[in-house]
Amino acid sequence: MSHSQAGLGAAHASSRAAILDLIRASGTISRVELTRATGLTAATISTVVRRLIDDGLVLEVGRAESTGGKPRMLLELDPLARYAVGVHLDHAGITYVIANLGGAIVARWKRPGAGSDDPREVVARIGGEIAATVARVGVDPARLLGLGVVSPGPISAFTGMTLTPPVMQAWTEFPLAAALEDAVGLPVLLDNDATAAAIGEYWSGGITSGAAFAALYMGTGIGAGIIVDGTVYRGSSSNAGEVGHICVDLDGPPCWCGSVGCVEALAGPAAVVAAARDAGVELPGRGVSEDFAVLARAAARGEEQPMRILRRSARYVGVAAQTLANVLDLELVVLTGPAFALAGSLYVPEVERRLAQSFFARGSHPVRVAISTNAPEAAAVGAAALVLQSELAPRQAGMRMPERSLEVPTGT
Repeated sequence: MSHSQAGLGAAHASSRAAILDLIRASGTISRVELTRATGLTAATISTVVRRLIDDGLVLEVGRAESTGGKPRMLLELDPLARYAVGVHLDHAGITYVIANLGGAIVARWKRPGAGSDDPREVVARIGGEIAATVARVGVDPARLLGLGVVSPGPISAFTGMTLTPPVMQAWTEFPLAAALEDAVGLPVLLDNDATAAAIGEYWSGGITSGAAFAALYMGTGIGAGIIVDGTVYRGSSSNAGEVGHICVDLDGPPCWCGSVGCVEALAGPAAVVAAARDAGVELPGRGVSEDFAVLARAAARGEEQPMRILRRSARYVGVAAQTLANVLDLELVVLTGPAFALAGSLYVPEVERRLAQSFFARGSHPVRVAISTNAPEAAAVGAAALVLQSELAPRQAGMRMPERSLEVPTGT
């Protein structure tokens, strides 16, 4: 292939990605509006849109009201054209979702976590769960684009988890993608949970394509995913946004990552639960996630000790949010993940207060703080969105799946 042909191919893929993303974000939009928004020529818009319609990805859905000329035909994504499966693999639980092209969830369920089970047994379990649910909800397997799998970072595209919390040591260097491809029969895309949560928020949360925002994720740990102008910031190994491992106390407690005084070591769910035990709060002792949930409910009832402990955690989370906002000049921070789903009402005011008082560019603009509507299963939703975005709107290189035709086989 010549350089000019390669350039044209890249330009076409980029144009297709930009047009798909605008149609998705707009809900409905005309060709004329696409021309104005993208700066592409009307001929390019017409060609790309025609191919998207022929591929079954985009529908013509009627005409807009006339403003004096010929009424414009409106376009929108066909949400039933494609589906993706998302899996969040964590010690505390395995969460699954099946999402359609529009980002809507058509199935969601949770099963016991990886625990100390052999990774091969867990992978076999995941394969069986997905096959059974796809059949139960009636999704045509030919319309499944792939499987997104996320877990606590750091993540490598080739070797899976390269550094794991103590409870998931068996997964270090386990060839997760290859094992799941064999078990499920779909292309697999790996990423860390916080990055995935940000992509899920962008894909299905109504965030405008020009926004600069971060999803601050707290499950069993703390991390962040960053999206600027519709593009994920990944870093050199797709592990950007690890704000849980910013050192905020040089003489602080050791963290599993090898550092000391990390935000996660001082303010993550495990630290919160340990502080509650030290303060004499009675907890069931059935794991960090369940104990944290008990504390969150007690704080919501107004119990003094749980409220004090969670607010201390929230102050550290506010520092993590401020750090992100200062470095990236964010306009929005979305709190998401299972822990924020349980205790977000305590964390939001503290994070808002920190940003209002200490965000460096506060004289230019505020930073809005919100709780995700998908907070409990944000990582799994994001895992499915990873597949949708990677296959349908590949705006940048990342941990991509193998090339795969988007055409639905004849007769489906």
